Amino acid sequence: MTAASGANDLRRGTIEMSLAMLMSGTIGWLVVSSGQTPWNVVFFRCVFGAATLIAVCAALGFLKKRYFSWRVIGLAALGSVAIVGNWLLLFAAYSRASISMATTVYNTQPFMLVALGAIVLRERVSASTLAWLGIAFIGLVMVVRVEPAVLAAPGQYLEGIAYALGAAFLYAISSIVTKRLQGTPPHLIAMLHVIFGIAMLAPFARFEAAPASFAGWTDLVVLGVVNTGLMYVLLYGAIQKLPVATTGALSFIYPVVAIIVDWLAFGQRLAWLQAAGAVLILLAAAGVNLKWRIVPQKRRAKD
Repeated sequence: MTAASGANDLRRGTIEMSLAMLMSGTIGWLVVSSGQTPWNVVFFRCVFGAATLIAVCAALGFLKKRYFSWRVIGLAALGSVAIVGNWLLLFAAYSRASISMATTVYNTQPFMLVALGAIVLRERVSASTLAWLGIAFIGLVMVVRVEPAVLAAPGQYLEGIAYALGAAFLYAISSIVTKRLQGTPPHLIAMLHVIFGIAMLAPFARFEAAPASFAGWTDLVVLGVVNTGLMYVLLYGAIQKLPVATTGALSFIYPVVAIIVDWLAFGQRLAWLQAAGAVLILLAAAGVNLKWRIVPQKRRAKD
């Protein structure tokens, strides 16, 4: 690979990742604007997303028998349970804790992934990671603003925070499962996820409550085609071209855009304490993703 082609790949990957994160930041707006229950939103997201990803996989030559072993299908089905559950909980959190808060708390997922990696994959956890976890916990306490009155009569806000944490945990599980599918085209994995999602959610979808307006259907179609199908294509294309550090840094476009969209579309503003907590959570997540060291590494004794 020449220096020029490498620079072009880096530039193209940066654009693809930025666009994918911009799309991610508008998901909450589409979900709330559609007026549908989380079950219906996720079902139709899977339907329109599957149609898009099947077309993409067919164009890329991924719909061939050699890609569909029983192991791939089984792990994809398991990952689908986690990713569909992740969407259900996160979308339910939007209407309870606001898009801004749900997205911020959802960004504790790197710590969930680190914990699962340590337990399941026996990966070592550094002292700096533990320190970032402590900072994120402080931020979470500031975001939640737990007061005696809230504890005495828990409302939807705390329920929304719990849903967002649950969504982050399920995303971490789906990531662990996807790690077992190395060598499988990521577009194919995404396609299988949404296809299995259709099968899982069909019994729970309320077709009689489907959108009665053109605007409602537009929200769902855009969510499935653009914010699922096209977004996955851009995201996976970017991941293949960019260094891990660049991918991690650009991923924080998502929560920033989500908070701005929540403010512009729904007038949701964070209290100063919540805003400070959100900054701590996002800073800590960045520290983990980009492997920033805040605890000095012990020097090995010389022989």
